[in-house]
Amino acid sequence: IGHIWFQWDGEENILQKHISTLQTHLKKSVKEVTQRMEQRGGGIIEITFIQQPQLSNVWQMKVSFKTADSMGANFINTCLEAMKEPLVTYSDSHNLPSIEIVMAILSNYTPECLVTCEVSCKIEQLAPFASELSPHEFAQRFKLAMDIAYHNINRAVTHNKGIYNGVDAVVLATGNDFRAVEAAGHSYASHDGQYRSLSKCEITNEGDFKISLTLPLALGTVGGLTRLHPLAALSMDILQNPSSEELMSIAASAGLANNFAAVASLVTTGIQKGHMKLHLSNILT
Repeated sequence: IGHIWFQWDGEENILQKHISTLQTHLKKSVKEVTQRMEQRGGGIIEITFIQQPQLSNVWQMKVSFKTADSMGANFINTCLEAMKEPLVTYSDSHNLPSIEIVMAILSNYTPECLVTCEVSCKIEQLAPFASELSPHEFAQRFKLAMDIAYHNINRAVTHNKGIYNGVDAVVLATGNDFRAVEAAGHSYASHDGQYRSLSKCEITNEGDFKISLTLPLALGTVGGLTRLHPLAALSMDILQNPSSEELMSIAASAGLANNFAAVASLVTTGIQKGHMKLHLSNILT
């Protein structure tokens, strides 16, 4: 999504009367920009106007895009910039209060582009590494650690950081924007008003152990550095050239795998044992 932020001293009902013709006008004004994206199945999905009650006469024009296999940052910003003048001239030509543009920019918050990864097994299939815990003891302790991360912000921040240790590895390797991905994820972790863990654990009455991860992801497989940078191109080849949706699934899977490994260490041998082995290996090599 992206926004044009503007000041406008008018009534909402007046703006809503023009919404249909205004959408047509704005889409037409960027037709040259959107044409190639539309050929790939993308383009502008919807344009809406939202007044900001906390700020005097400030409005948000929200534009929703489908960017196909592209992350789409440059495409979205180009469209928004191109819409600024047509938005102003439309208001003037229809004798509406004048619009003063504040800024036009995409949003890295993508709560409508969610990826869920989940895995389950019978509790008896769990085999705690280097631990005297039984599978049932391990499962109960693991779930408690996950519940603590869900309810306590101090634990949740580090818990989610561990998830992004895995996600970022895929995002970086394929030339995508890990800062944008993390910003969206940490914001989404607070979507109910409290910062929480992004992953969850469940133990069912039937004896199933389940873990899942849901996070917002907007990744691309074309454009940007994904093909220009030789290592990013190589990474895409190693991943068998996935679509953007497949790449987002791979990134989420890496995040959940990393999360499971970290929490499993925490509730058994402790996090330092594995870390210190890694540090020692780095020193020796």
